[in-house]
Amino acid sequence: MKRTNDLIFYNAAKHAIMPSGNNTMSRNTAQEAIILSTRLTGESNRSVTLFSAEDGIFYATLFGGPKSRLRSLVVPFNRGTVWLYRDERRQSCKITDFDVTHYHLSFRENLFKSWAAAFAAEILVRTKCAGSNGPSWTLVNALMDGMELTDESGSRLGLVRFLWRYLGLLGIRPQTRQCVACGGSFLSGTITENTLSWKAAYETAENGFVCADCADVLSRQFVLGRNALTYLEAVSDLPPHRVRAITVDAQTMAEMKQLCFYLIQQACGTKLKSLESGVGIL
Repeated sequence: MKRTNDLIFYNAAKHAIMPSGNNTMSRNTAQEAIILSTRLTGESNRSVTLFSAEDGIFYATLFGGPKSRLRSLVVPFNRGTVWLYRDERRQSCKITDFDVTHYHLSFRENLFKSWAAAFAAEILVRTKCAGSNGPSWTLVNALMDGMELTDESGSRLGLVRFLWRYLGLLGIRPQTRQCVACGGSFLSGTITENTLSWKAAYETAENGFVCADCADVLSRQFVLGRNALTYLEAVSDLPPHRVRAITVDAQTMAEMKQLCFYLIQQACGTKLKSLESGVGIL
């Protein structure tokens, strides 16, 4: 019996030895992640872009043909626990299983939702999650889950909130409380609804807003009215559940959308494919 035990111990120790040099053994890991995109590689395999709060943006290969169970699960915007087989010697990562907890089925039935999700995914990749994996994880999943639970109109407003908050995460969100030229408050009660002072224009050089007294506001590209300024200030300062209760009109929505799309594309430093190809939808 002693000889048998010694043999078992020897074999266990032998297989536990790590290879010499910089090589490490292959290993299996599991973490919560969301599928951002997939693309075909070879005849039947797919290269998958994933995002997790733990690892940020990372890539893995999915093996299997059209009838593969995993292939039907590993599709864009599904979220859940993914099992990975990493081989650091070969610098490869393979998806071995995926337990989906959030399917976002309505994205397949609504063009805006699917394009908005792709837009958000591209922003994450281009900006490397703003260098903040945890907060980016919270923001993007709040957007995805929120769009699943609301209609297209609510989803459009939700996308604007995501962009404005993400600009804050990037550290480049302009403040909306006062004029960058004179310091006058845009939210002052002394300004009446009918005065031009309720209009503010985005100033690119200062990354802020100027009032009508300091500039020819109406000649500027991005002009926001009182409602747009107030709503963006609310998104910056109030808890999400309170902001969701605020409704906006079509003009306010158009003003905020135009500005946010411009600012996020400037932050990415390049034209966004999802924005260009989906411009008529987004």
